[in-house]
Amino acid sequence: MTATNRGSIWNGRIVLASAEREPAQRVAASVGVSRPTVWRWQQRYAEVGVEWLLRDKTRKPGKTPIAAQTTARVVALTCTTPPHQATHWTGRAMAKAIGISLRSVQRIWQVHQLQPHRIRTFPFARSELCRQLADVVGL
Repeated sequence: MTATNRGSIWNGRIVLASAEREPAQRVAASVGVSRPTVWRWQQRYAEVGVEWLLRDKTRKPGKTPIAAQTTARVVALTCTTPPHQATHWTGRAMAKAIGISLRSVQRIWQVHQLQPHRIRTFPFARSELCRQLADVVGL
C-alpha cells in the first residue's frame, strides 16, 4: 500500500467516523492519527467536500538540496591544509569558508566518510619546534 493510498484510506475513515458523530479523540484512536489531523480533515470536508479526500493539500517544499558543486568544494577543501596553522579542518571553519551551515558540512562529511579530525600524523614545523625548545630550555 503506497503512502497516497494509505492517506486516502485514513481520510475516508476520518470522515465516515465523523459522520457517525464520534468524538475526535475516538476517531483519532480508531484510525491511528492525531486529533489535529482529525480536526483538519473534518474542516476540509466541510469546506470543500469529497474531492479533497483523495488529494492532500499541497505543502511548501523542503529545503533545497545542496548543489553538487558545493559538495565537491567541501570534499576538495577537506583534503587541503586548513587555514591559520590549524591541524585539521573543523566543521565550523569549513562552514564559514564555504558559506553553508555546520550541519550541512557534517552531512557531507558523513556521506563521503570524511573524518578530518582523525588525522594519523601531527604536522609541525621543525624550525618552530627548535625555537620553542630553545625558549623552554634556555639554550
